[in-house]
Amino acid sequence: MKRINRSIMLMMGLLLMSGVVAAQEVAPIDSSYWNQHYANRLAFFRAMPDHHKRIVFLGDSMTEGAKWQELFDEKRVVNRGISGDVTYGVYARLDEVIQARPLKVFLLCGVNDMKRGIATNIILANIERIVQRIKRESPKTRLFVQGLLPVNESMLPAAYGQVTNAKISTLNTGLSALCTAYDVDFINLHPVFADAQGRMRGELVIDGLHLKQASYILWANYLKSSNVM
Repeated sequence: MKRINRSIMLMMGLLLMSGVVAAQEVAPIDSSYWNQHYANRLAFFRAMPDHHKRIVFLGDSMTEGAKWQELFDEKRVVNRGISGDVTYGVYARLDEVIQARPLKVFLLCGVNDMKRGIATNIILANIERIVQRIKRESPKTRLFVQGLLPVNESMLPAAYGQVTNAKISTLNTGLSALCTAYDVDFINLHPVFADAQGRMRGELVIDGLHLKQASYILWANYLKSSNVM
């Protein structure tokens, strides 16, 4: 019955996103996540001592850009962000994260997929695969799926023309439903950074998307106030 309920709730989330495909549908394998920066970061991760019960921040440039250990004054925190990474790349390197049996994983990814024009339902399906694998291979890990932050579209470089707040809102709705279906914590970061119009507050970002260093303090304080750190 629980499995049936999960399937129903996930389908409801997908219907909210336009109802065009099932969650199991995936795009052709995208191997273009592999570049020199990805390779260098992953080599560094694999060379580090394999300590158990760490708190892992996993994702793309939004994660890599933060000084998580300083923000939380916590030696157990590790940064597993890779700038430019997509959901395919995060899934491909999950073994490095899972084998250490982390205490917690804070996941945030999808904006670079959106930048590449990958459909919202495909991004959601890929994140579902990530959630399934973490829960299956490290069941004691507490997983937090973080919603995408808003953007300030008037500040975004042309390369981010595919990234819009409307798409972000749709994806976050789907992520919330997915987390409910899989009994995973969803963290809605949108209100932390959004202005009255739902856009990223311009003073917090460098280019409409990437946060200034001091802006990460808002993120960290929100996690602290939510009692998840």
